[in-house]
Amino acid sequence: MTDAKSPIGDLDLKKAQELEESLDHEIRFRPLLPRTAWLVAGLLLALSLFHYYTAGFGLLPEVTHRGIHLAFVIGLIFLVFPAFKSKVPQVPQASLLRPMGIHVIDWALFFAAVVSSLYVPWIFHDLVFRVGNPGTVDVIMGSLTILVLIEATRRAIGWPLPIIAILLMLYAMAGPSLPGIFAHPGNSWKSIVNHLYLTSQGVYGIALGVVATYVFHYVLFGVLATRVGLGKLFIDLAMALAGRFSGGPAKVSIFASGLFGMISGSSIANTVTVGSLTIPMMIRIGYPRHFAGAVESTAATGGQITPPIMGAAAFLMVEFLNLPYQTIIIAAIVPAAMHFFGVFCQVHFEAKKLGLKGVAQADLPRAWDVIREGWPAVTPLVVLLAVLLSGYTPYLAAFWGITACMVVGLTDRNKLVSVALLLIMVTLISTGSIVTAWGTAVGFGFSLLASAWFVLKDGKANGVVRIAGLTDAFVTGAKYAIGVGAAAATVGIIIGVVTLTGVGFKLSDIVVGFARDLTTFTTALVPADWFTPAKLTLFFTLVMTGIVCILLGCGIPTTASYIIMVTIAQPALGKLGVEPIVSHFFVFYYGLLADITPPVALAAYAGASMAGADPFKTGNTAFRLGLAKVMVPFVFTFSPAMLIVTKGFTWSEFALTVSGCVVGIVMLAAAVTGFGLTRMRRWEQLLLFAGSVLVISPNTTATLVGLAAAVPVILRQVAASRTATI
Repeated sequence: MTDAKSPIGDLDLKKAQELEESLDHEIRFRPLLPRTAWLVAGLLLALSLFHYYTAGFGLLPEVTHRGIHLAFVIGLIFLVFPAFKSKVPQVPQASLLRPMGIHVIDWALFFAAVVSSLYVPWIFHDLVFRVGNPGTVDVIMGSLTILVLIEATRRAIGWPLPIIAILLMLYAMAGPSLPGIFAHPGNSWKSIVNHLYLTSQGVYGIALGVVATYVFHYVLFGVLATRVGLGKLFIDLAMALAGRFSGGPAKVSIFASGLFGMISGSSIANTVTVGSLTIPMMIRIGYPRHFAGAVESTAATGGQITPPIMGAAAFLMVEFLNLPYQTIIIAAIVPAAMHFFGVFCQVHFEAKKLGLKGVAQADLPRAWDVIREGWPAVTPLVVLLAVLLSGYTPYLAAFWGITACMVVGLTDRNKLVSVALLLIMVTLISTGSIVTAWGTAVGFGFSLLASAWFVLKDGKANGVVRIAGLTDAFVTGAKYAIGVGAAAATVGIIIGVVTLTGVGFKLSDIVVGFARDLTTFTTALVPADWFTPAKLTLFFTLVMTGIVCILLGCGIPTTASYIIMVTIAQPALGKLGVEPIVSHFFVFYYGLLADITPPVALAAYAGASMAGADPFKTGNTAFRLGLAKVMVPFVFTFSPAMLIVTKGFTWSEFALTVSGCVVGIVMLAAAVTGFGLTRMRRWEQLLLFAGSVLVISPNTTATLVGLAAAVPVILRQVAASRTATI
């Protein structure tokens, strides 16, 4: 489907994948011997097919489903990920200590992980009699599960999450010897294992459950949708629509990353995939290398806050907040738009300052041609959203989305088949037949017959290639998801210790208490009609909570990061009466900021590597480009109307908040770029920056003062621009 004007046709996918592996722990896979590779691929395919089947035809009992998922995930990690990447030979060799090219210790850990993970599902029928009084075998199996889980998580995503889990378990045992508010009665190792292993508050808790029933399916859907051309369609369309404008490739990066990122679920993968195209083009037209890398990484982190999929975070919120999916995506629309608008404004002003042009029209694809040729690739996304928005479960939506990907891929994006599939799905959804046995038979039967007919019609060779490609997508999807699965189970340890010791509430007391002390010192310095003592306390709590989220989010996958933030950071906001959906969005946004906040800014470093730029300079620039993402969570916390679905919503408050935010973001972008209508002097930048903060704040008096501060800057800019044109 790649034509002469397709801007993604010549991507060096191998180079991009190598770079992604070097930066992202979750895909640093070991080389395997052919026989071992077939075995591992078979297990990965079985994992994907297990989740695909249960999503469409019914989940297993909760503990059984989670146990099977955990056994696959942890076990496979010891076969797929090396203990230390630097010590793995590039060409593996089989020996007595390395059966099939994998060390005997890894094989032992594989079997230990499978046995210990399946032990709880095996005894779940009398689990209620064991909780609180575990036997010796229970403690041994629980200890083994915790140990292999910690090691598997270290291999898959690095040290940060395992260190947090280990420190919290030590805290759970050392309670009596701790000082002050952190002291607690303490727990024996037996009671810790009981709580983390045999109850639903630990390893087998909500974090693992969400990944096993939601997140895995959407990682798989993202891989399949990309394979059938959805990611390429997004990038081509963005290039066609935005490429010709001033600084065009940077604006393409913003739109393409937002669209591609919502299905990829990884800011690093988004940066590398889209950046393979946009970063070289940005450098070619004149953007500095560090700026090009920063634009792509900042836009990439926005993909995970972009509805309707939000990199699977939307489904986590559905589970935690017990709200309809539609409510979550409506709440996400405006804050996500503000982030991209902020990046767009800075990119535009930077292009004007540097005198950059867009891409020549002759070198761009035509939007209509892109849509006409590639629209069948959107079919899976339409099917998935149609099922979701009709009120059915996320995993059923994923089942039909994946099925649509299979049909579109196996029929080589045939337009007639795509239309027929959409009509069948509309009929099944509108009649409510999608959840009946005959409805499933009709939809699945059509998909199977259409795919089989096209595979046979196009000849054996083409059919084998398509089936092999589909199989490889299922294997790759599972391989990309196992790191997230291990992280979620380890997050279960963190949640378990928090519920066992109450440390989350203690941290909340400390944060809120310190915020109140700061309020006491600063009340006299802030006008009373701008900030009451209660609002000042909330402001300082938000600042400290944001810092905690950034620190805890360093190097941790999005889904795991969000769950940690909800467990540890969010209670402080709840203590001050912040509405749950607001506080969840706040900690989610700030957890994601870790990807572009130095010193651990993995997405920014990925962009820097692709651009050949200084990593720290790129990270600092990425954080500057993401300032709207920094400030907007404060806005919707003080003015929840921005999220639309909050209590007491009014359109007048929404209009005032959003309009002030838009104007303030434009002022902020001009101030930090140093360019408006012409280059700015230092005093203009400082005055405009201060004014932008006041305008963005959801307070009428502050907004008016901020606008007044911008007046002399605007007057001077207008005068200077007129002089320059004479």
